[in-house]
Amino acid sequence: MVKKRVLNRISISIPQSKLAEKLVERLLKVAKKRDRSPNHLVVEAILEYLKREEKKG
Repeated sequence: MVKKRVLNRISISIPQSKLAEKLVERLLKVAKKRDRSPNHLVVEAILEYLKREEKKG
């Protein structure tokens, strides 16, 4: 069996000011509803954000 190496990894901290928005709980709910992993949704959101920002120049 070939071992896979994780080459890129990030972790995030949610600021105290955003805890009331229940980001993790909401992310898990949407991931389940869409039959996707929370990681998939986060990566897709980051990619969309980067595309928008890169267009701005």
